[in-house]
Amino acid sequence: MKGAPSQDMLIIPGPMDSVMPRSVGDLTLHLKQDLDQTPFVLLDCHDQSLWSSGRLLIEAGGTLYLLCKDGAVLRQKGRADGHFVRDLHDGPVRAALSDFPALRALTAIGRGLFETRALAALDDLQKTQVRGVVMTLMSDAGQVTIVALQNLRGYDRAYSRVIGALGNGAQKLGDDGVFRSLFPNHVTYRAKPDIAMTTDERAFDAARDIIATYLKVARQNEAGIVADIDTEFLHDYRVSLRRIRSVLSLFKGVFSEAQTATLKRAFSDLMAPTGRLRDLDVYILDRDNYFSMIPEELHVGARQLFDRFESERSQVLARLARHLRSRDYNRRMADLTEMFNGDKGVQPGPNAERGACEFACALIWKRYGKLCKLARSITPETPDEAVHELRILCKKLRYLMEFFAPLFDARSFRVVIRPLKKLQDNLGRFNDCSVQQQALMELVQTQTNTAGRIDARLGLAVGGLVAVLNQRQQAERARVIDNFRHFDGPDVRKMFRTLFHEKEG
Repeated sequence: MKGAPSQDMLIIPGPMDSVMPRSVGDLTLHLKQDLDQTPFVLLDCHDQSLWSSGRLLIEAGGTLYLLCKDGAVLRQKGRADGHFVRDLHDGPVRAALSDFPALRALTAIGRGLFETRALAALDDLQKTQVRGVVMTLMSDAGQVTIVALQNLRGYDRAYSRVIGALGNGAQKLGDDGVFRSLFPNHVTYRAKPDIAMTTDERAFDAARDIIATYLKVARQNEAGIVADIDTEFLHDYRVSLRRIRSVLSLFKGVFSEAQTATLKRAFSDLMAPTGRLRDLDVYILDRDNYFSMIPEELHVGARQLFDRFESERSQVLARLARHLRSRDYNRRMADLTEMFNGDKGVQPGPNAERGACEFACALIWKRYGKLCKLARSITPETPDEAVHELRILCKKLRYLMEFFAPLFDARSFRVVIRPLKKLQDNLGRFNDCSVQQQALMELVQTQTNTAGRIDARLGLAVGGLVAVLNQRQQAERARVIDNFRHFDGPDVRKMFRTLFHEKEG
């Protein structure tokens, strides 16, 4: 019975000639002699989403090659460096990248030369039993050979033999060794890096390690902000600083009181110049949604509104880029990095010697109780300020739990973190609606002339948007109550008590 066709991909460090045998048993491996060599760009986003999912995207000679972990090699004409997936022409590569993060741009991870040759495994009668393509990526640091093999019907045994002969020492897409062979100096980026932590670690050491880690994350995003590659660089930068500020706020007594106050001011000052650009990014990213909210008759005014946003964004980005390139900013960041990576400079407080696990349990249990007390009081009539406070409590509780996650059972941890994330997302949408309404109203005030008048089309568009945003905000408020009921359910309450209260002390 003939076997079904299959395909495999083998990734072998080293040049093509050194890894490719001339024969496998009675099969001759024939490589096309004419080399097709061209410069290539290895593409991914900043956090290497493609590579971590077992895929490799190469741009070479005006063609995009997507190598998939199932052995498939997809091709389509086009260029992608600096573009979003949505900007690509329709084709098999774009279709296969439908799960790529929509807000991330494809950027160059590395460059080099790309060679391709056709491969055939021939029997004594010169009949092809296995077909494939051999690709070699060459950088200044090294070479990697990629062999994509296709099984032909009726030749399963020959296919298995070739796979066995070539597969010894082969790696898989997603293995770090491939990247390291080509680009050994490339620094892997993770927005939420794993931070090693032990149950007997001091709270002081845990806090210092967390801050040092997220300082590095912030710095890894600076170049992307300045180059305006995509908006996620600024988002990740702000989140990393926010996490640091949460440590300073929540880890009371771990650092000295005077130094904690100084550091809070320092990180607040670092965050301040980024706020307006992030607000504008949120508005512009949500442009299509805004237009869908209001009748088409109001779109002329809405276009005026977004033209103003785009113009202001260019000015705000230029100011922020100058700030991030400034000598003063880089000196401050270098000083903070040295402080938290070294053994000196950080002053311990009265809680510095407490065990990280015990300290974590106490902090999380206290925050959990405070959150539940406020959430249970939320009604349809509760002022917005109380709902905003609940959002901040959720955010701080989640940060705490994620900081100390390595100290707890992963499966039990997921039971409590999932409903918290859902509640936090809900509260985030509530907050977005509120903030956007306020910003639109402030815009109207700035666009009003000395006679107290505003362009009628702009005013109508803003009025329509504020009305719809208010409706959505009220709908999110109702969902807050429903989502908290799930978060406050007996299973989650029991798990919180088991994880964080029974271990406390």
